[in-house]
Amino acid sequence: MFAIPGKSPVTLTPAAVRQVLRLMEKEGTHGLRIGVKKGGCAGMEYTMEPAVELREHEEVVEQDGARIMIEPMAQMFLFGTEIDYETGLLESSFRFRNPNVTDACGCGESIKFDDVDTLKAKMDAARAGS
Repeated sequence: MFAIPGKSPVTLTPAAVRQVLRLMEKEGTHGLRIGVKKGGCAGMEYTMEPAVELREHEEVVEQDGARIMIEPMAQMFLFGTEIDYETGLLESSFRFRNPNVTDACGCGESIKFDDVDTLKAKMDAARAGS
C-alpha cells in the first residue's frame, strides 16, 4: 500500500531477528504483526501480536527468516523504522527507532507522529529518490 519498490519499510537488528524467530517457533505463528493505535499520553501506541495468518493489504517484511506483518493503517507511520530487541536487568522488550516520531511520553510507551500530510510528503520524496 505505502511500499517503495526495493526498500523495506522496516528493518530488524540481529537481536530483533532472533527474538521474532523465537516467538514464531514458540507460538507456532507465521510472524509478528505490528501496528499503531490511538492511546497513551502522547496520542499513539505501538501494537504487537502473534500473526496466525496474513491479512488483506498487510505489508510483509522478511529478514533472515523472521517475518513481520505491518497493518495497513500503520505502514506510513512505521516507514524507515529500525526494530531492535533489548535485554536488561529488569525487562526485555522490542524498541522502535522511528524517524517519524516527533514526541514521546516520559515512559516511552506512547508516541506522537508527524501529521499525515507530512508523512505522505516524506513517502513521496522517498519514492522519487528510488
